[in-house]
Amino acid sequence: MESSPAIFAATVFLLFGAALLAWTGARALHRAPVAEGVRPAVAVPVALLAGGISLALGVWCLSRL
Repeated sequence: MESSPAIFAATVFLLFGAALLAWTGARALHRAPVAEGVRPAVAVPVALLAGGISLALGVWCLSRL
C-alpha cells in the first residue's frame, strides 16, 4: 500500500524522461528547433540533461521500494 505513490512517481518520471529524450532526439535529427527562441547549442544539452535527470529519478524511485 505504501509503495503505490513510489510506483506512480517512478512511472511518471520514466515516461516523461523517455518522451523528452525521444522528442529532443527527433527534433535535433531533423535540425528543427528544440525550444522556441533558444539557440540549439543551448537547448539540446539542457533538454538532454533534463531527460536524463528524469530517468535517474524514476530509477531512484523504483530502487526505494
